Amino acid sequence: MSPTRPRATRAAAVPEQLGFAGMPERLFVCTPSKLGAYADCPRKYRYSYIDRPTPPKGPPWAHNSLGASVHTALKNWYALSQERRAPGALPTLLKATWVREGYRDVDQERAAYHRALGWLETYVGGLDPEDEPLGVERVVATKTSVLALNGRADRIDSRVGPDGPEAVIVDYKTGRSGLDADDARGSQALALYAFAAERVFRRPCRRVELHHLPTGTVAAHEHTPESLSRQVRRAEETATDIVAAEKAVAAGADPDESFPVNPGSLCGWCDFRRVCPAGAGVEGKEPWTAVEHLASS
Repeated sequence: MSPTRPRATRAAAVPEQLGFAGMPERLFVCTPSKLGAYADCPRKYRYSYIDRPTPPKGPPWAHNSLGASVHTALKNWYALSQERRAPGALPTLLKATWVREGYRDVDQERAAYHRALGWLETYVGGLDPEDEPLGVERVVATKTSVLALNGRADRIDSRVGPDGPEAVIVDYKTGRSGLDADDARGSQALALYAFAAERVFRRPCRRVELHHLPTGTVAAHEHTPESLSRQVRRAEETATDIVAAEKAVAAGADPDESFPVNPGSLCGWCDFRRVCPAGAGVEGKEPWTAVEHLASS
C-alpha cells in the first residue's frame, strides 16, 4: 500500500489546483453611469464611489425628480394589462410616481407636473398597447476580459429586421432638446446596453434610440459590430485607468493627484460642487434651474 502523502504537501498543492497562481486581475464591476462619472470628472468618481463616508451632496435636482417620475410612470403603464393601456390611465400613474424634491415652489412643481402629463399622453398615444417589449427597466449584464458590465435599459423593444427578430434599445429623455443621430451614435451607455442585450437575448441588437418626450422626436443610430466593439474598448480603457488610479492611491499616492478634477461647464451641476476645490469658484445652479422654463411655457 502506498504511504499517505504528508498533510503539508497536500495543503501546499491547493492554491495551484484552484488557479490562484498567476490568477488574472478581477473583472471591473461597473455600470455605464459609473464609467461615465469617471469620464466626466475623475474627482467626482472618487467622491461617488471610493471615498467613505461619501462627501455631502447638494440638494436634490428638480430635473432628476421630473425624469424619475416620467420614467416610472411609463414603466407602470407597461405593467398594466393591454386593455388598460390608454392615455386615460396616465394621471393616476404619474401622481402615484411623482417625486416632489428640488422644485422652487408649489407653482413650479404644478407646472412641471402638467407639462410632464402632456408629454406622456402624447407619447403613449403613439404607442401600440398590444406591443410587448422584451424588457422594461430591464437589467442586462455581460462580461468581457476586463469588465463585468450591467445596466438598466429604459426599454428593449422586439422588432423584425431584415434578417429576422432583433432587439432595439430605447432610452427616454426629458431634458435638453436638439438631440440628433450624433447623440445616439456617440452615447457609450446606449452602445453598452446594446452590447449586453445582444448576449442576453441572443439576437442582434444594433439599433439605439433616444425618445425625447418634450418634443416627441426620436434620435436613432444603427451600430455595426465594429462600432459596438469600439465603444466596449473605450469602456475597458476607462476601467483600466480607474483601476490604475485606485492602485496608486492604495500604494500611497495623493488621491487628489490620482483622481484629478476636470473643471468645466458641468461643475455648476455637480452634486459635490460645495466640497470640491474646483467647484468652489463656480457659480452653482439652483436645484430648479433646468425646469424653470416649464412654468412659463
